[in-house]
Amino acid sequence: MSAAVGLALVAAVTAGCSGVGSHSGPTTSSASAGGGSAHANPEPTESNPPGDIPDSQVYVAYRPTSGFTGFTVKVPEGWARTDKGATTVFTDKLNTVRITAGTASAAPTVGSVTHAVVPQLKAHVAKFASLKVSEVTRHAGRVVRLTYEGDSVKDPVTGKVVRNAFERYAFYRHGHEVALTLSGPVNADNVDPWRIVSDSFAWR
Repeated sequence: MSAAVGLALVAAVTAGCSGVGSHSGPTTSSASAGGGSAHANPEPTESNPPGDIPDSQVYVAYRPTSGFTGFTVKVPEGWARTDKGATTVFTDKLNTVRITAGTASAAPTVGSVTHAVVPQLKAHVAKFASLKVSEVTRHAGRVVRLTYEGDSVKDPVTGKVVRNAFERYAFYRHGHEVALTLSGPVNADNVDPWRIVSDSFAWR
């Protein structure tokens, strides 16, 4: 297993350890002009479920300044950033963008991810399920995409456990591998935001 795959694996396992539960937003109703019942003309309140990244989210380019610096990727603006070794993590509430760079002797394949990464994830991610490994196309080219679900650890304050969904993309070029892992609650509709981030990855 390459160093990048190992680093990305640790990052992916750690990513499953955050978040709280999600639910649908409340609704409100307004009274009629004549002072009738408050339920005469009910109007739903616009509200994103916890974990949903709003359509108004702005994205900014992240360019590493240490370690391997030969790539750029867009991340949501305003998210908290944490750097640890070869891994940089951006978080906001229930969602995470995790970037791990390293060296690799060969490009990742469906087979290498299935045989090297998946077994360790199964051993460390609670209720690991819904596994799918495939090759997909992003603007940077063909990449290996791993999707799965897993439970977070219990929140020490609320005691809640979140069912998280993960998307892991393995980008490779000239001996360098960058693993991009996106995660958030399974009930969140983040298909478009995650596509924006994964499509933005570019070598430089």
